[in-house]
Amino acid sequence: PRIVVKKDGRREQYNREKLLTGLIKACEKRPVSRDQLDKIIDDVEGATFGKFKNEVKTSVLGNEVIERLHQLDEVAYVRFASVYRQFRDINEFMKELNTLLNNPVKEAAGSGDDGESSRGPEGDTREGG
Repeated sequence: PRIVVKKDGRREQYNREKLLTGLIKACEKRPVSRDQLDKIIDDVEGATFGKFKNEVKTSVLGNEVIERLHQLDEVAYVRFASVYRQFRDINEFMKELNTLLNNPVKEAAGSGDDGESSRGPEGDTREGG
């Protein structure tokens, strides 16, 4: 069985569904499909368990997920990161947001089903001049 090592040193069996649940929460009301979430998990599992065999730190898994979410959907990325990284205060959170705003990720080719932007209709698109 694959084992994850928690921040406090506890070890438990890896649970794909637990990771999926966190991703679903982060992507709630976002234009991200279940297939895209499954692909993130497949990629993360391949990258981490291919390298670390049977045991991996949750921090490694989390960073792999965050990297992929950052490329897929910025809002979902911030949501997941805010829970995963457990920001101590608003300044840490703002620092992360500023980093994101200063280093936006370009749209991944083929990331949407219809070729449209990955931004949703909820008013989260950036306004131009």
